[in-house]
Amino acid sequence: MKILIVLTSHDTLGNTGHKTGFWLEELAAPYYVFKDAGADITLASPKGGRPPLDPKSNEPENQTESTHRFEADATAMAALASTVKLADVSQADFDTVFYPGGHGPLWDLAEDGNSIALIEAFLGAGKPVALVCHAPGALRHVKTAAGRPLVEGKRVTGFTNGEEEAVGLTKVVPFLVEDELMAKGGLYSKGPDWSSYVVQEGLLITGQNPASSAEAAARLLDAVSAVAA
Repeated sequence: MKILIVLTSHDTLGNTGHKTGFWLEELAAPYYVFKDAGADITLASPKGGRPPLDPKSNEPENQTESTHRFEADATAMAALASTVKLADVSQADFDTVFYPGGHGPLWDLAEDGNSIALIEAFLGAGKPVALVCHAPGALRHVKTAAGRPLVEGKRVTGFTNGEEEAVGLTKVVPFLVEDELMAKGGLYSKGPDWSSYVVQEGLLITGQNPASSAEAAARLLDAVSAVAA
């Protein structure tokens, strides 16, 4: 099984003067769900090379067994240091794609033509797609073959307005994931803040927050197996 993981290249948290990027747990936990299942993993980002890590995600209170394992894994760290450019990626080379969050995707992946086309290509080829936390915001411009918003009429989740309020960034982010998914016609639902909550609608899997990343990855593996069966 070949799995693509798409990370943000955006490192600036609006006009706050602070840095952002991808959220480490949302990469590390799925990475080992996939690796331990024997998958061949490729990391990609819009700019290629080393993507920016949200520094908050590596503070002690946000570290997990998976993040420690990832940072001690020379192979994983080498892959992170040299992600391939998103423009050079083809869905034909992979069985599925996973998008970790962090605030960065709201600025770049949500507007990136290569990312939009890639998600459309995976789904058009009958391959499942999973996005977690802020990454479902990358669906805002994705369309169906009929030209309608992808999430329209579909059950989805993503980082909640309450969670965004709790981290104090409601006025900083370019849009709120919960509001945007609903504005595009998505049938948005959520669980309690900071608890694992994953929604699957056919080939589309979305997770609410960092705690949802491992469950979303496991659901993605099941979806790939179901497609192959």
